[in-house]
Amino acid sequence: MQTTFNNSADPDKYKFILFVSGMSVKSSRAIENLQKICSDYLADNFELQIIDISRDMAQAVTHQIIAVPTLIKTGPNAPKIILGDLSDTQKVLRILDINQ
Repeated sequence: MQTTFNNSADPDKYKFILFVSGMSVKSSRAIENLQKICSDYLADNFELQIIDISRDMAQAVTHQIIAVPTLIKTGPNAPKIILGDLSDTQKVLRILDINQ
C-alpha cells in the first residue's frame, strides 16, 4: 500500500513519509495521530506518503527502515526521523520543527 495525500511540488510544504506494516494497532495509531497533527497544525501545507512495508519492502530497504512505524520528514529544511505511534503531539511538533 502506498498512499499520498496533498501531493504537490511546492518546496515550502512539509513532506512526510510514514512507514507502517500492515494495519497493526501501532501503524493505525501512527496514521491517525499524524493526520490529526497535519490537519491541526499544517492545514494544507503538507504532503504525506504512507508506505506499507509488508507490500513494498524495496522502499524499506531504500530508506533503511528497521522499525515501524517510522516517520521521515523530508522537507522543508533538514530531514528528521521519528519512531513510534506519534502519540506525544508536543514532542512530534518539536522534533519536526512545526511552529504551534
